[in-house]
Amino acid sequence: MESLHPHRISFTAGDGLPLAVDLRHRQGQPTLLFAHGFGQTRGAWNAAAATMAARGCRCVSFDSRGHGESGRVAGGHYHMQQFVEDLVALAHAQPEPPILVGASMGGLLGLVLAGELRPSPFRALVLVDITPRWETSGVERILAFMQAHPDGFASYAEAAEQIAAYLPQRKEKKSEQQLRPLLREGADGRLRWHWDPALLAGDLIGESERYQPRLLAAAAKVEVPVLLLSGERSDVVSHRTVEEFLALVPHARHVQVPGATHMLAGDANDAFTAQIAGFIASLKPADAARDAVAKQPATRC
Repeated sequence: MESLHPHRISFTAGDGLPLAVDLRHRQGQPTLLFAHGFGQTRGAWNAAAATMAARGCRCVSFDSRGHGESGRVAGGHYHMQQFVEDLVALAHAQPEPPILVGASMGGLLGLVLAGELRPSPFRALVLVDITPRWETSGVERILAFMQAHPDGFASYAEAAEQIAAYLPQRKEKKSEQQLRPLLREGADGRLRWHWDPALLAGDLIGESERYQPRLLAAAAKVEVPVLLLSGERSDVVSHRTVEEFLALVPHARHVQVPGATHMLAGDANDAFTAQIAGFIASLKPADAARDAVAKQPATRC
């Protein structure tokens, strides 16, 4: 089915940087805008976006600047505000306010925008294993993996071994075909991760820690419906951080996905997409057009 396969569309950020964007099911409704975590690509959403497109949703996923096939900032000067502005530009480019599905960094960016902008650029938020305050040890584990192989790998098999060690909950190792979008071959023939090394070398990491007061303040102002999905085995989100978030956003709904880690969508895609579909079904139509959508056959979102 054509709607399940990604169609590459061109998008240019406000500062002229090209972003790689995939669209599934052009005529679907509602629109889901998928924002990945730090160090990931839009490919992290392939299974979820295909599933939701099959349910009738219009699905948009993209590589954040400095990641995957999107452009890299000249001089390596990355700042959180650039990522915030990219996300709001993508949201405003959609035919309707999208439902943001944001993992980790992507969820935090969406939280800032939903709390600070009126009207919100999003119809609703799905936060994937992230809260305004996170467990530092879990984030440090992620960064340690990202920084562990600056000289890259001699082969795809070597990279697959390292990912398998990092994600022991996954039953199968990644194939070369799955790894190709995640690695780049350098002039020396070595394979290195897709992200710009400057993302790790600059002040972006420290800046994200300093963002916590802004995130907490923004969360308290969020008015749109919110679903927080956390992994039972996550080391980034904990009972403590979830309770704090629910106190700030009392109308939010929280679901813990059994057996899943911080890499929730990849660990349990069926459970993940089932929760999103149920959340969408619970949303009240925002206007007459969405009221008509709600009357479509049950196979739609």
